[in-house]
Amino acid sequence: MHREPKVRERSRDLRERLRQLSSSGCLDIPFPGSGMTLQRFRALAAASAEDTVLGRMVEAHADAAAILHELGGRQPVTGQLWGVWAAEPPEPVLRARTGSAGWVLEGRKPWCSGASICSHALVTARDGRQRRLFAVSLSQPAIRPVPDSWHAVGMRESDSGAVDFNGATATEVGAPGAYLDRPGFWHGAIGVAACWYGSACQVARPLHERAAKGRADEHALAHLGAVTAALRAAGLALAAAAADIDADPRGDSRRARIRARTVRALVEDAATTTVDRVGRALGAGPLCMDTEHARRVADLTVYVRQSHAEVDLADLGRDVAGEEFPWPDL
Repeated sequence: MHREPKVRERSRDLRERLRQLSSSGCLDIPFPGSGMTLQRFRALAAASAEDTVLGRMVEAHADAAAILHELGGRQPVTGQLWGVWAAEPPEPVLRARTGSAGWVLEGRKPWCSGASICSHALVTARDGRQRRLFAVSLSQPAIRPVPDSWHAVGMRESDSGAVDFNGATATEVGAPGAYLDRPGFWHGAIGVAACWYGSACQVARPLHERAAKGRADEHALAHLGAVTAALRAAGLALAAAAADIDADPRGDSRRARIRARTVRALVEDAATTTVDRVGRALGAGPLCMDTEHARRVADLTVYVRQSHAEVDLADLGRDVAGEEFPWPDL
């Protein structure tokens, strides 16, 4: 009976925090390949360490700004919050057509994070067989979030349901297909992994605190050791990727794809290892008695499934199989 008011209160807090970050300019994060990619990843990890849903929203806004920068669109301004709505399952399909005043979007778009939170979004839509990217102001009456289309427990406040477009006006960004073809697409994919990393580090905090107080037995210490190794490896992978991106921001797309899939796989494994081992070390107590920890575990469990698991691993294996034997390579 008390759950819904608490959920609404958290949603209000999230919206207020995002407004604070936007109005203060704290959402102006360095672009990938700018020479400050590590600072970008650190900012995304820090936002997710504060709150996983917050990190998800900050990452989307930062990704939108980077996409607009790469494709020649207008940059977000202070006070705006942008989303990137680019999921394209077989159904439903969002269509784009030209009208008397320019491009018009019609149909339903699923998986729209920040559906009733964002002020603007970059949205992909189909024009025949072509995939185009559009900048859209979400204040239009022709754009409406679909009620009761987001049933998640984890990441509930990300408000990632479907949105209906009924003749909404839009501005095209870049050429058809440019969203996927640009070098920064794979750089942005690593930004999501930086968010997973920041959230996973906070999941590990209760286990570290117990050990620091001398209350961990040998089994819990072994779990802490395994979590430490996994998170350190993930952090090193993110730092190495940032250096590689800055050294060659517009480099070979195949190399960028392999880098992104490798780093995401490493960070995903570290995140799932952390959730599993912290749970095994501490038992049900924190999941039942610590609201923040329980929420973070639930949020991260959903968020990390933005990875396509074995599908992504198979794609990585396919890429590597097309190269010469890569190991040892230091």
